Amino acid sequence: MDVDPGVSTPEHVTAIPATMHAVTQDGYGDSGVLRWRETATPTPRADEVLIAVEAAAVDRGTWHVMTGLPLFARLGLGLRRPKAPIAGLDTAGTVVAVGSKVTRFAVGDEVCGIARGSFAPWAAAREAKLVAAPTSVDAVQAAALGVSGITAVQAVRAARVPDGGRVLVTGASGGVGSYVVQVAAARGLRVVAVCSAPKVEAVRSWGAERVVARDVHRDTRALLATAAGGESFDAVIDIAGHMPVRELRRVVTPRGSIVFVGGETEGRLMGGFHRPMLRSIRMVVARQRYVMLVSSERAEDLQTLVDLVDAGAVRPHVHAVRPVEAAGAAVDELAAGQVVGKLVLQVASTGPSAAGPAGIHAAVTDPPRP
Repeated sequence: MDVDPGVSTPEHVTAIPATMHAVTQDGYGDSGVLRWRETATPTPRADEVLIAVEAAAVDRGTWHVMTGLPLFARLGLGLRRPKAPIAGLDTAGTVVAVGSKVTRFAVGDEVCGIARGSFAPWAAAREAKLVAAPTSVDAVQAAALGVSGITAVQAVRAARVPDGGRVLVTGASGGVGSYVVQVAAARGLRVVAVCSAPKVEAVRSWGAERVVARDVHRDTRALLATAAGGESFDAVIDIAGHMPVRELRRVVTPRGSIVFVGGETEGRLMGGFHRPMLRSIRMVVARQRYVMLVSSERAEDLQTLVDLVDAGAVRPHVHAVRPVEAAGAAVDELAAGQVVGKLVLQVASTGPSAAGPAGIHAAVTDPPRP
């Protein structure tokens, strides 16, 4: 890896090794494909920084990459094996090297956002997918903001709920849901949330006006009627993805919105996308809006969330912290629906101790692409 000779290593940064131990996968399958083993330390590209990772969060996308499901996603992930050999997206840590085209960050900056392979002591990340870490929370909480938080900000925006309006959030207890509830409440919206009974109190603490336990109602119509309480919603943000659109339309105002965020029940080929695509076709002639949200990893939206965190309006809810070597078990825990908010992996303690020979020490110029 080339080194810019004009930049020196800050005293608090350990020499960057040529190799490291990381959570890797060379095929698709269950959590057994995730292995803690030695691999090359990534080289940041011209528009990337290298991060000494302190913590990394587990998100639903990690499960999709691990399993290669739905199958159509492999067109982007890699047909036979993942293009990215190191698992993990969400990250928080310290910048230890910068590419020649990076202008927003310098060595020593504390950052959070999305990296390519965050389940490792060192990870490369595009400048455009990072922001300065919030000053009011630690690295564990900052790592929990990335993918889920960005998706939540975009979902609330897509709902187009007027000030003081009313929004229903289904699947409110997960990573995305925890932020949707808080972001909507911070906007002054009236939030009614749906989740499983054991998670009701947590969701209520995030600012929901009312929380309805889905598992105490006999069917979807009864559940939604209870949630509506005789009053229509300006929007539904459907994170669970399990409810028939005809039932959601009953509780939404004539010109309201239904925003589909996700769902994991549609099979191996299309995953959660088959049903919403059919919904969007059926809703073409409807006065109500139907939005099939495909989130984009934008630093601007992450900054919006960080500002809310530092203002005290949003707080990352960390379900538990696990060692990075236990990433496979953590993904299983998430997939089983056991997590409230976000599950975070502690990474920093595994860094230099797993190092190979010394490599680069500071900022990079224009390294070759791996």
